[in-house]
Amino acid sequence: MRAKQYHWIRIAENESELDFAENGICVVEAGGKKICVAKSGDRLFGCSYSCPHAGGILADGYLDAVGNVVCPVHRYKFNLANGRNTSGEGYYLKTYAIERRADGIYIGIEERGALFGWLK
Repeated sequence: MRAKQYHWIRIAENESELDFAENGICVVEAGGKKICVAKSGDRLFGCSYSCPHAGGILADGYLDAVGNVVCPVHRYKFNLANGRNTSGEGYYLKTYAIERRADGIYIGIEERGALFGWLK
């Protein structure tokens, strides 16, 4: 299996530039997409803007006690590290890699494989 390759986009010079709401979630634009960035403890996670079940805006949800993002519509919970639905419904949330670097915070947008490379 081929390792994932990312196009890295700087989303902030430092963490203080990210406008986290009280729920620990902010929204950024990267690669033409709205992406949620969540802060749980000292870790940053990236995930889809909307819930894969009913399209609820995840930035309007919250992080539970163990760091799952909870959708505001039906309270479905998703693990931010792997996107798995933890409340048992079987949905998967798109996640994005995030890196802290000396020159800023970057989010990784997965590059398409060779078959779809012409769509870039």
